[in-house]
Amino acid sequence: MKRGTDAVFSILLLVATGLYLATIYFVFFLAPIESRMGIVQKIFYFHVPAAYSMYVGATACFIGSVGYLIKPNDLWDGLGRAGAEVAVTFGAMVLVTGPLWAAKAWGFYWTWDPRLTTALLSVLVYVAYLVLRGFAGDGEGERKFAAALGILGAANLPIIHFSVQKWGGQHPAVITGKGGGLQHPDMKTALMLSFLAFTCFVAALLWVRTRQQMLSSRITRAELDALDLGLLDGEAS
Repeated sequence: MKRGTDAVFSILLLVATGLYLATIYFVFFLAPIESRMGIVQKIFYFHVPAAYSMYVGATACFIGSVGYLIKPNDLWDGLGRAGAEVAVTFGAMVLVTGPLWAAKAWGFYWTWDPRLTTALLSVLVYVAYLVLRGFAGDGEGERKFAAALGILGAANLPIIHFSVQKWGGQHPAVITGKGGGLQHPDMKTALMLSFLAFTCFVAALLWVRTRQQMLSSRITRAELDALDLGLLDGEAS
């Protein structure tokens, strides 16, 4: 079983690496420089897939959280924690690349735009989830409270997605359009490859981190059982 899980992770990581190399080649050597944004437009090929990856991580956290509240076990808890880690990692990438784009497109790095504000709020929710799981203990109550945070974070995702349509703001409503779109075929190919690369990488991260969290929980439980039985007294002394 262990060999099979290691093989899945290795395959996903290998495919992701190949796709990232192809993405970099298309983005920087084949896709033309956009006339209005210039070289800064190439941030787009990483910013948008990173936002998508944040959504995937948040969805995984939501599934794990709901699963844990219905049937508490290490698998659901591990999936929730792994999803939160992915959401924070790629959410941070979004919050870094977005202002770099904004500085060129809008003339300033940050504004309290509806989409930017709700995205920041979502990332902070998952940071709170990880802080809670990392420092508040590993008891049943802490796990359930973190699962509630995971569900709360997912409830914010539709707000992020539809915020532009509902409340307007500086952030563009679509990924194509005049001046900043993907009129050239190589632009579309670069974006497609980037989405595929991010998907494989996120799948690999979720796979390995869920498994590591499960093993960590089992080890911690075994250590506590050993302490209760007095099997670790000799080592402690």
